[in-house]
Amino acid sequence: MKIQKMYEPDDKLINIIGDNYNILQALGCFGINLGFGDKTVREVCEDQKVDTYTFLAVVNFSINGYRGFDNAHRLSVPTLLQYLKASHAYYIDFELPFIRRELEEALDENDNLARLILKLYDEYAHSIVNHMRYEEKTVFPYVEKLEAGEAPKNYDIHMFSKHHEQTDVKLRELKNIIIKYLPSDGLRNNQLSATLYDIYNCEDWLAQHAQVEDYIFIPAIRELERRTKQDDVTVKISNMISQNPDSQEKLSDREKDVIVALVQGMSNKEIADHLCISINTVITHRRNIARKLQIHSAAGLTIYAIVNSLVDISTVKL
Repeated sequence: MKIQKMYEPDDKLINIIGDNYNILQALGCFGINLGFGDKTVREVCEDQKVDTYTFLAVVNFSINGYRGFDNAHRLSVPTLLQYLKASHAYYIDFELPFIRRELEEALDENDNLARLILKLYDEYAHSIVNHMRYEEKTVFPYVEKLEAGEAPKNYDIHMFSKHHEQTDVKLRELKNIIIKYLPSDGLRNNQLSATLYDIYNCEDWLAQHAQVEDYIFIPAIRELERRTKQDDVTVKISNMISQNPDSQEKLSDREKDVIVALVQGMSNKEIADHLCISINTVITHRRNIARKLQIHSAAGLTIYAIVNSLVDISTVKL
C-alpha cells in the first residue's frame, strides 16, 4: 500500500521502499543498485552519480502525482535520459516478453480464441516497441545534441509532445477478453489470473512512464531549448559585434544614450523629448548606430547594451 507523503533528500531510501515497494523498478532505471544500507536518498544518489533533485522529482511524482518541483532548469537532463532509456530496455527486453510467455503457458494453444488473444497482445506489444524506438532514434539523440550545445533546426520537443499518446487501447481489449475467457480449469484459472495481474501492473507502469515524459521530461527539454537558443543568439550577436570591422568605430556618448532609450522601449519622439534633440537627429543617430554595429533589431540592440554594460539586465523586460 502506498503511503502518501513527500520525500526529501535526507529521508532514508530503505524507508521510501518500505512505504512504496513499487519504486524498486525505478531504482534500477536510475542505475541505483541495491545494497545501500541505511543511507539517505542524497547519499545514495551521490554515491551512484544520480542527480538527487531529479530522482526525487520522479519518485514523488510517481507516488503522489506531485508536480511542484521548483524549476524545470534544476532537472538533470542526463539523469532523465538515463532513466527513460533504462525504462525502455526494461519494458522491451523483459516485461513484454515475460507477459507473452505467461500467456502462452496459461492459454490452450489449440483454442482459436487463445490464438486471437496472443495476436492481440502481439499487436499491442508491436505498437509500444515502435513508439519507444522512435524516441530512441529521434527524440533522445535530439536531446543529446541540445545538451552538447547544438540546436537542431528541423526538430523540437513540441513535435514529440504533439504526437505523444498512450497506446493502451489494445491492452484494455486484451484484459476484457481474458476476464471473459477465464476457464473453469483451476490451474489455468490461476495462471491467467496471475498473468492478468501482471498486465494490470504493466498498464499502470506504462501510464506512469508516459506521464513522467509529459510532466517532467518535456518541460525540462523545453527549458533546455530555451537556454540553448538564447545562448546561440547571444553568441552570434557578440561575434558579430567583435568581428565586424565597422563595429570598431566607437559610438558617441549621445548614440549610447539613444541605445539605452531604445532598450527602454521609447519611441523616436519620446527619445527626442528625453534628450532634448529633434526627431530628425534621433533618426540620424539610429542610422549611425545601425551602420557602426550592423545591428538593426531591438533584440540585438538590447543584447549589445547588456553585453557592453550600458544597461543592467535586471532592468530589461525580456
